[in-house]
Amino acid sequence: MKNFLVIGLGEFGKSVAKTLYSNNATVLVIDAKENLIKQALNEGIIEEAIILDATDEIALKKVVRDDFDTAFVSVGDNIQASILITLQLKELGVKNIICKAVNHTQEKVLYKIGATQVIFPEESMGEKVAYSVLRPTIIDYFKFAEDYFIYEVKVPKTYVGKSLMELNLRHKYEINILAVKHFDGKMDVTPDPNIKLNKDDLLIILSRENVIDRVTKT
Repeated sequence: MKNFLVIGLGEFGKSVAKTLYSNNATVLVIDAKENLIKQALNEGIIEEAIILDATDEIALKKVVRDDFDTAFVSVGDNIQASILITLQLKELGVKNIICKAVNHTQEKVLYKIGATQVIFPEESMGEKVAYSVLRPTIIDYFKFAEDYFIYEVKVPKTYVGKSLMELNLRHKYEINILAVKHFDGKMDVTPDPNIKLNKDDLLIILSRENVIDRVTKT
């Protein structure tokens, strides 16, 4: 089982901790505010938490282990704190450190001192909202690699009742259908090419961004 550390129980940190815990991961949450820790525990979002100022190097050393698979630093609004915590986690041997940032200057500094990934939650959400208006058939997406995205899309009307073999999407558009999510919640990973698509199904697609419109508008 993977072990995760979440520092900061703001909106982003709380969401990360909740998602990890609900997926049976081992999560340790640290925050200096007792009321936020108590609230998360009472809501059943987390199970293990410590009230601690993570900028305190000595205190942090006592609770942080180098066997954490990933640490999330969710104190982006406090730029000085996020930099100090990231630096200390790196020195303590945490290999994968994901930080929240509020601007690109902070991002550059965090990368230089050892952050593995820096994200902008508000910026990402704004992009997704705009994207959902421009491309309503796309339910969700995230960047997978340079030029490639993984999309969750509604089955186009012209695909309903047809099999993946009939549609031959990989040959037509150079995309990969990673899975088919059915209306009853079941998921077919590496789906049978003879499977017939239902109007309520969702396709999980690996595709270049400049191709996905041709797929969803068919």
